[in-house]
Amino acid sequence: MTRRRWIADEVSGNQAALTGEHADHLVRVLRARVGQEFDIAAGASVRRGRIVSIQEGRVEFELREEVPAAETPIVILLLAVFKFDRMEWAIEKCTELGASRIVPFVARRTDAHLASAAVKRTDRWRRIALQAAEQSRRPGAPAIPAPTNLQGAMKAIVNGHKIVLAETEQQTLLRDVLPGPPGGEIALAIGPEGGWADDELELFRQTGWASASLGSTILRAETAAIAATAITISELGG
Repeated sequence: MTRRRWIADEVSGNQAALTGEHADHLVRVLRARVGQEFDIAAGASVRRGRIVSIQEGRVEFELREEVPAAETPIVILLLAVFKFDRMEWAIEKCTELGASRIVPFVARRTDAHLASAAVKRTDRWRRIALQAAEQSRRPGAPAIPAPTNLQGAMKAIVNGHKIVLAETEQQTLLRDVLPGPPGGEIALAIGPEGGWADDELELFRQTGWASASLGSTILRAETAAIAATAITISELGG
């Protein structure tokens, strides 16, 4: 039987803990008890963990042997802020697929009221990513920094392959510009619901980003994010 996986809030040597609402969910919803075993993502590794203590807002584990974890490509998603319900859906599904980092940013055509409210959504996005990572048995949740502007988001990419998904691209499909496996670090930039502004596309061009398309149809932002992540992970053998 497959063991449920949890991402530890605290790790110290051979001890780990879930805290706060994270722990309460395990105790109240799943009715955890001392002696039960789960897979615990503890920093850089996943280990088998046995519950040794249950308190209000805290569940402690004794960490045992390491559990083998499959390697996945490093996919960084630059995601322009768009309607929050759809953005949450994209974050959840891209996390399940294996995105390593999700960098939200305010694009030229991001609605002003969404831009002003985006910072307050960061903690919620992180919780959604954590829950999705545990559900899909990932060793960790993708990092999600506070929203920035496009230039700030681009600074998150140090090296590797950089690809902007653009409706204006007519010739080149995403799979045509992906490297062969293992591929190293891949950055994918997804624009807002209104599309990229001309100056943003020029900035990508000047800074060495390849332009690619997801096909002849016009996709919603959340569909584009999910499709691009799925194609990249599949092509690179994740």
